[in-house]
Amino acid sequence: MSYLGVGVSPGNVPVFHGSNLRVLDKRVRLAELILRCLICALAVVSAVLIGTDTQVKEFFTIRKRAKFTDMKALVFLVVADGIAAAYSFFQLVRCGVSMVRGSVLFNKPLAWAIFSGDQVLAYLSMAAVAASAQSAVFSKYGQAELEWMKTCTMFGKFCNQIGEGVATSVLMTLSTLILSAISAFSLFRLYGDKGKETGRW
Repeated sequence: MSYLGVGVSPGNVPVFHGSNLRVLDKRVRLAELILRCLICALAVVSAVLIGTDTQVKEFFTIRKRAKFTDMKALVFLVVADGIAAAYSFFQLVRCGVSMVRGSVLFNKPLAWAIFSGDQVLAYLSMAAVAASAQSAVFSKYGQAELEWMKTCTMFGKFCNQIGEGVATSVLMTLSTLILSAISAFSLFRLYGDKGKETGRW
């Protein structure tokens, strides 16, 4: 049966509806590819900024070197950045292969694995950034009650580069949150499509 040249199924659903889903799928996969590329780049930049940061100060005859390993929160952040970069690169390759083949690579077990990995990455990034931000506040303003001095008054260059690295990690974390929402959409859409096909919602 047709109406104005548009094929209609017995359930009165236009047959071109599937092409709209394919367009949506391409857009979702493109957004995922861009976000994973962005996360990988930001994670590498943040790790390099923090990991290579060092400054030496001389106090009379004493030389003191500030480096990121002096603060365990920064070590945690660099490790989290490394994990994020490696995971994002692996998923970036998967996305690229999927787009080149032009096939929907998702099945439910794979979608659950990607969703779980993206969730873990988002929570890990948030935890690392929160810990580093707290340490940065202590370094900037000190803690008079505990007699912690303002480290950044002595190591200004070191603190500025650390601040740039933490800010980059904040952008990465925001990207992981958006990516988590996309992977959740991709996962639960599989269940929605099944309900549409069987008539059960």
